[in-house]
Amino acid sequence: MVVAAMQKANLDSVAPDSHGRIDKQSAELEGVTVTRVTFGPGARWSEDLKSYAGTDSCELPHVALVLEGRLHVVMDDGSEEEFGPNDVMLLPPGHDAWSVAGERCVFVEFSRGNDYYAELT
Repeated sequence: MVVAAMQKANLDSVAPDSHGRIDKQSAELEGVTVTRVTFGPGARWSEDLKSYAGTDSCELPHVALVLEGRLHVVMDDGSEEEFGPNDVMLLPPGHDAWSVAGERCVFVEFSRGNDYYAELT
């Protein structure tokens, strides 16, 4: 039987990777990347990250827990949803998202293996 070692990371100790009004801080654990994403007031993927990503919409999947604020998401097919505190969201590729009501939105996303943002950094 293989026993995994306990691991610890602190997102407050990671310098943010900033693009416009969107910041991310990632911690790597064995097999999992945990990223705190902050959409500042007025942040919108299509305004703050689109030119950096080089795609018409966000093509990365996200599995995340919203900690504060609200995030409005519109999929390329026109479907939309709003996520708030303690909502768990799964976003497939092909979406735009923005913070709601002039407030910041903070969520923590989890990925297995490679950081979903690896292609962008």
